[in-house]
Formats: sequence, C-alpha cells, structure tokens
Amino acid sequence: MRDLFQQFSAEFVDIILSGGVLMVPLTFLAMGIFALALYQLFFLHAHGFYRIKRQKLANYVFNPVLAHGELRQILDYTQDAAISSTHEVRSRFAEIRNAYLAPVDSRNNVLLTLVSAAPLTGLLGTVMGMLTTFEGLALAVGGRTVDLIAGGISEALITTQTGLIIAIPGYVMVSMIRRRRNDLEGTLNTLETLTVQLVEGWQSEKATREAS
Repeated sequence: MRDLFQQFSAEFVDIILSGGVLMVPLTFLAMGIFALALYQLFFLHAHGFYRIKRQKLANYVFNPVLAHGELRQILDYTQDAAISSTHEVRSRFAEIRNAYLAPVDSRNNVLLTLVSAAPLTGLLGTVMGMLTTFEGLALAVGGRTVDLIAGGISEALITTQTGLIIAIPGYVMVSMIRRRRNDLEGTLNTLETLTVQLVEGWQSEKATREAS
C-alpha cells in the first residue's frame, strides 16, 4: 500500500511538472470544486425531508404530530396558533425558503464559476504550451529544439485534459445539486399549498360558527 501511494505521488508530481505552471492553480481549482460540491450534496442530504412523497406530506400537514425532525419544526412554525391569515402562512414559508434555498443558490453560483474556470484555465495552458512549441521551432538549435517542442506539446495537452477532467464531473455534480435543490423547493411549495388550504379550512369553520 505504501509503495502504491509513493508511486501515485511520484506520477502525480510528474504530471504537475509536465503541465507547466498552470497545473498548480488547476489543482487548487479541482480541490475547491469538489470540496464545495460535496458540501452542497451533504447539506441537501442532511435536509432530506424533500424526498417525502406528496401523499405523506399531506398526511403530516393535517396531522403534524406524526411528523418529526425538521419537518415537524416547519409545520409547528407555519401552523402556529398565532397565525390568523393565509398571508402570514405565505410569509413564514418565504422565510423558510430563504433559509434553505438562498445558501444553496449562493454556493451554486460560486461552484458554477469555478467549474467554468477549469476548461478556460486549461485552454490558457494550451496557448502557453503552443507558444513554447513555436519558440522551439523558431530557435531550431538541434536537440534543444526537440526538447522545447516536446515540452510545449506536453504542456498544451496535459493542461487541456486536466481542465476537462475537472469540468466534466463538476458539471455533473452541479446538475445533481440543482435537481435536489429544485426537489427541495417543490416540497416547500407543496407544504405551503397544503398549509394554506388547512388555514383556509380553519377560517371557514370559524366564520360558520360565528355566523351560527
């Protein structure tokens, strides 16, 4: 295991050195992208009540004692005895949406910026590598020319490949985060609609009793 790790480390360092100076920012970019994406996925997983089916949600809204965890807290907050109108219900759900969705959206914007920067950084490395290649062709000094050309082509290809290797899974993770974020928003919208119906029912019953 130790030998395998040492071999991997040696190959990794060799790739970094072969790719030129831009491999360093690409490495940090990759670390930032995957760390932020995993944080987003863990955050959404931790607030997993959005995976509950609509039928169960309706049952929980009309029978809050059956709910537990975060969902119970949301129902208690939006069905507080102090609430006297559907406007207050919608206002409280707006607060909840802001608490859950705003941080996800903010971090997603940063993540998208980092993911978009990866292939562009790789492209910059390609340009720098081609410049090194052209420099080798211009010098035409025997063996050194071959070394410069080979080094330039290697730098161009490695940075391009690295940028794509970072960006492609990055976009996949962004898509996964968006889907789960939209599921969370859909669940909160469903809870709001059902709670509004519940409050309207209370108001109708109250108006009927007062009329009689």
